[in-house]
Order: sequence, then structure tokens, then C-alpha cells
Amino acid sequence: MKKRLLMAVTAILIAIAMMAGSAYAFSDTSGDPNEDHINALQQAGIVSGVNEQMFAPKGKVTMAQGITMLVKAFDLNIDRLRFIKEPKASDYFTKVADDAWYATSFMYAHLNGVPIPKDVDPSQSMTKEQFADLLFHALSTKGDYAFVEMYVAIKDEDQINKDYMNSIQKLLLGKMTELHDGYFYPKQEITRSEAARMLHAAIQFAKQHKPVPVKSDVTLSVTKVNDEVNKVTLTWAERPNPGYGISVSAIAFTEDGKAIITYVMHEPAPGKMYPQVITEAKVDTFIASSYEPVLNSPD
Repeated sequence: MKKRLLMAVTAILIAIAMMAGSAYAFSDTSGDPNEDHINALQQAGIVSGVNEQMFAPKGKVTMAQGITMLVKAFDLNIDRLRFIKEPKASDYFTKVADDAWYATSFMYAHLNGVPIPKDVDPSQSMTKEQFADLLFHALSTKGDYAFVEMYVAIKDEDQINKDYMNSIQKLLLGKMTELHDGYFYPKQEITRSEAARMLHAAIQFAKQHKPVPVKSDVTLSVTKVNDEVNKVTLTWAERPNPGYGISVSAIAFTEDGKAIITYVMHEPAPGKMYPQVITEAKVDTFIASSYEPVLNSPD
């Protein structure tokens, strides 16, 4: 009797577990071409639905949603930094409220070198090229990955923002995105389904490929402006052409008097011709003389 009762209870528990598992599956992704990607991201806690049952795969992705997904997917954080005062999103963005649910994600992405415009509108829908560019930069926070040296022809490349072309080319080469009959459709608003596919592919790419060890040859020099301010110059020396560049993406001021300068190195735009002349890529920034500047590459 006890044995039969135990078996019955076990069966009930198994049934409940199965029902609970199915309850967490989205009801509107069955048959979607990216269903497996969506489910994988949901199980990893990276994406959530518009409600408990629906993912809305054909819905649009806002800047707030997209940035939050990237921060979760690549575990962007500021654990290595210490601040004099608690950083706030409004320190870096004009339209991101400090108490918004996405405020921390915007701040973390920025401090890890992801290039988000200062005047970004969190409610704005992301285009395919915008998501692709931010996705590649988020991936790049994990290291410098090797890609095949080739150029992928895109039939509508004249519609692509030139600042995003390198990111799109790398995602295509890494099979993290794809063309449709040779077209990328950069200005189209990306759907939640498309974003899930690209994001999951990038996560898998990072798991399957090790970053290439890179010896950074970026140097720092300090010039006194006055008693209160110093000019800090970052130099990426001996580049083979003027297409290379460097920019400061964030500066964090720490409790122990350091100014942690995060920078991004830019490669030449794909397909563009440059004079073959040795050059130096430089960028200047200004900090209070009471702080010691320290370089921090996002790679």
C-alpha cells in the first residue's frame, strides 16, 4: 500500500514538474525560425517576454531592451572599478532616468566601452545596423577575436552607416548574422526574433573561439594645462595607414585617486582606400591634476 502510494506521489510530482517546465515556454514562438535561439536565451535568463506567456517574436526591440540583453549576455559589470561617488546613468546619458529599470544596463555598457550615444532615446526602436554594431562591441569586451581577412559584398551597403560597417562585416564573417539574397536591410527595425538569433549566435561564437592575445602598444602621456587640469594623450603608434583610430569611451574616477581611462581602437573602414604611410592615432582628454591617469583597454 505504501509502495503504491509512493509511486502515485512520485508520478504526480513528475507531472507537476513537466507542466511547470512547459508553463515557462512562450506560447507564441512555436514555428518561429528562431525558436531554438529564443528558448536558449530564455533559459539562460537573458531574454524575457512581453508578459508571462508571450515573447512577441515579430515585435520591435527598443534601445532599453537591446542594451539590457547585451549586458546580461556578456556579463558586463563594473566590479573592477571603485568610485568616489556612486555612478548614475544621468552622468553619461541625457535621456536615461536614474530610476529607470534599464538605467544600470546603460551605465554598465558605457563603462565597458560599448559606444552608446549620449543622447540615446531608450524607447527608440533599434535598426538592424544599430543592434549589429552594439552587439559586436559588446562581444569585443571579451577579447580580440581573429576573423578571416576578406570583405563580404553587401548589395545594399550604400545604405549602411559607415561607422557600423566593420561590425557588420565581422558578424557576417563569424556567421553571427546573415544576408538575405545578398541584402542586409540595415535601416529596418530589428525584430525580437532576429535579435535573439544574432545574440545567441554571438554567445556561441564567444564560447567556441578564444580571444587572440594582443600586446597593446597604446601609450599615455600627460601634459600640464594649469595647476588644476592635465591633458592626457593616448597614442597608438606606428599604424600602417591613417585609417586606424583611437577614442576614449569612458573615464571612471576611483577612491584611491586614479582616473581609469577606457579606450577603443578603431580599424580602417572595410573597402576604403588609404595612403600607405606610417602614422600615429591619437586622442586627447582632460582630467583634474589630482588624479593619476591609468589605461584600461576594454579588451
